[in-house]
Amino acid sequence: MPTPPTPLVFDAPPRQICLLRLSAIGDTCHAVPLLRSLQRRWPDARITWIIGRAEAKLMAPLLPEIEFLTVDKRRFAAELWRLRRELAARRFDMLLHIHVSFRASLLCALVRAPIKVGFDRARSRDFQWLFTNVKIAARTREHVLDSFWGFAEAVGITERRLEWNLALPEAARGYASRIIPDARPTLLISPCSSHALRNWQPAYYAQVADHAAARWGMRVVLCGGPSPIEREMAERIEAAASAALHNQVGRDTLPEMLALLQAATLLLTPDSGPAHMATSVGTPVLGLYAATNPERSGPYLSRALCVDRFREAALAFTGKAPEQLPWWVKIEKPGVMDLIRPEDVIARLDEFMRRRGQAASGDPIA
Repeated sequence: MPTPPTPLVFDAPPRQICLLRLSAIGDTCHAVPLLRSLQRRWPDARITWIIGRAEAKLMAPLLPEIEFLTVDKRRFAAELWRLRRELAARRFDMLLHIHVSFRASLLCALVRAPIKVGFDRARSRDFQWLFTNVKIAARTREHVLDSFWGFAEAVGITERRLEWNLALPEAARGYASRIIPDARPTLLISPCSSHALRNWQPAYYAQVADHAAARWGMRVVLCGGPSPIEREMAERIEAAASAALHNQVGRDTLPEMLALLQAATLLLTPDSGPAHMATSVGTPVLGLYAATNPERSGPYLSRALCVDRFREAALAFTGKAPEQLPWWVKIEKPGVMDLIRPEDVIARLDEFMRRRGQAASGDPIA
């Protein structure tokens, strides 16, 4: 077994720290506990986060003390030139390069810092290892959030404290209180992932929504972004459901959606950004995982609540068990999400609501 790298020791506390993570929404949520650990260790340091423009729409209002340098990934060549000029006169004490992509590494090359921390060689895909001079400890088969702790450990921070502490704007809280105005339990359904082959069938969501409303008296709210596929999905769920649903798809900002997630009782979603947004505000997530592995990318605090059919998917579509596949492999194949049946999800929902009722009543939970 290789000897782990020795953590960095600083002669003086770093004053200027740069964090590089462009996307996606879920992974920027995973990065916040790392950011909080840096703030606890060096409270006087100024932290600059190089981030995707879409992701900044969520993070910038929630982290007002952080400087954000945004990147429009659709115009990357022009953005690279703009940031080259913007960063030319800047100096940082260190850079944490937590994004494995060649485009992100090109941005890393623009950052002037004597210390550039990146992933170990095995995880430094897309030549990331060429752009960094300090490597985190080599580990395998970690959740994405756990992999980010390696960066804290590389700079001498050993405490792992899960802290997001996001500053939700009052306007966003007001939006959520209009949709969820009382203590009635609320099931929030965010039905779409950024990858269509991770999405479940609309009729299946409708079955779960009807059960949640009839069996548990739950308010059911549909949420998501404004894309045509998300709007169409919401309309098809509404058409298939017997219960009256609240359709908020495409009607809110990212901070408003985060406030809605915080106010909900439970989120139902496939592998998606909202799963990790909900985790960041303490809302349990009933995740639907067949195309992707929840042990790598599931909702960090709700993996036991997920319906996990990744092993079955691996065997059915690749002929191999998950442990025989590279850790980052996704099985985004037509029909893979049909391995998850509505009765699987309903059973998990019932178990969650029973335990919630027992906790509220003070009865022991079996």
